[in-house]
Amino acid sequence: MDASNTFCRSTSSPFPSTSPLPKPPIHHPVVHSPCAACKILRRRCSGGCVLAPYFPPTEPLEFTTAHRVFGASNIIKFLQELPEIQRADAASSLVYEANARARDPVYGSAGIIYQLQRQAEGLQSQLARVRAELAAMQAQHENLISILSVKPWPFPAGFEEHYSPYMYRGGFSSLDEYSQASMWEESLWA
Repeated sequence: MDASNTFCRSTSSPFPSTSPLPKPPIHHPVVHSPCAACKILRRRCSGGCVLAPYFPPTEPLEFTTAHRVFGASNIIKFLQELPEIQRADAASSLVYEANARARDPVYGSAGIIYQLQRQAEGLQSQLARVRAELAAMQAQHENLISILSVKPWPFPAGFEEHYSPYMYRGGFSSLDEYSQASMWEESLWA
C-alpha cells in the first residue's frame, strides 16, 4: 500500500488526506465570576449588571462598605440615573463617602474637608509670617549694604602725607605718627 492511496484512519472519510483535519472548536460554557456586589447580595450576576464594572470580584470590601451606608437599591438607582461616563467617578465617590462615614458617622467627608481647610488656613498664615520676616531681613540687609557703601568723609588736605596707611586700619607705624595724629585731632576740636 503506497502513501498516496492511504486513507485518513482517524476519520472514516474515504478521501485521502495529506494533513490532519482541524478539530471543531469545543464550546465550553463561559463562566463569569459574579461581581462583588452580586456575591454579597447572593444573586446571579447577569451580563448587564450595573454594578459589575465598578465593583469587581477582587474588591468586595468596597461594595460592603458602600452597601452598609447607602444600601444596594440606592446605589443601583443612583448609578442608573447617571450617564455611563460619570458612573465610575460616582461609584468611587460613594465608596469614599462610605469610608469617611465609617470613620466619622456625623460629618463624613465634610468633616475631612473642614479639617483640611483649617490646616490650609494655618499654613497660609504661617507662610504670611515667614514672608514678612523675610521682607524685614531683606530690608535690614539693604540698609546694611547702603551704610557700608557710603563713601568716607574726605580727609583734610595733606593728611595722607603725614600719616601712613596703617592709620586707616587703626594702627600707627611709630610713636611720632601717633603724637602727630593726636595733635591734629586737638586742632580739629579747638
